[in-house]
Amino acid sequence: MKLLATSLLAALLALPAMSSFAAGEAAPADAAQAQAAPAAAVAPAMAAKPDLVKGEATFTAVCAACHGADGNSGTPAYPKLSQQHPEYLVKQLQEYKTGKRKNAIMQGFAATLSDADMKNVAYWATSKQAKPGFAKEKELVTLGERIYRGGISDRQIPACAGCHSPTGAGIPSQYPRLSGQHSEYTAAQLTYFRDGVRTNSIQMTQVAAKLNDKEIRAVADYIAGLR
Repeated sequence: MKLLATSLLAALLALPAMSSFAAGEAAPADAAQAQAAPAAAVAPAMAAKPDLVKGEATFTAVCAACHGADGNSGTPAYPKLSQQHPEYLVKQLQEYKTGKRKNAIMQGFAATLSDADMKNVAYWATSKQAKPGFAKEKELVTLGERIYRGGISDRQIPACAGCHSPTGAGIPSQYPRLSGQHSEYTAAQLTYFRDGVRTNSIQMTQVAAKLNDKEIRAVADYIAGLR
């Protein structure tokens, strides 16, 4: 019996060491590979730094005619892009290109841009100082301020400031900057959201659906004067 026990012990010792990982889990060597795989996958996805020189060149060639040489559009129909969050600008360009956000003119321009072009343009535009705007309709400013800062509780309309901040600065990568934007452009976008013309933000569609024309005008005019 003693000889048999000794033989069994020797046989067991001769076997390769069992992994401390449970069945189905990676052994240490496999675990290292498993950790390396996601890192390798992330590496290509990690975008290179934006090229502001190329961004300026592309903006000048493609965007400046409508949005101004420095992103400060002088035409109320075209939005100011200066100081806008770059993530928001890239998202809008991508959605114009795919048709998710509909505008025949912008879709044509966006179709010519690669992802790198979009990023370069967006980061260049956000690096430019926005020129302040101002409210034009004094009789509507009070109403606009009330809606922007406090919403309309009895109709379950949330305050714009909750997402876009009290100063209109927005929240990077989540909600766009509104401060100083042309009131005509803001009013048009709110109307498009309300009427189902613009459909690339469910949240904004739900909010705008509850606003009437006067309220849209009031909020847009108040936003134009935010600093």
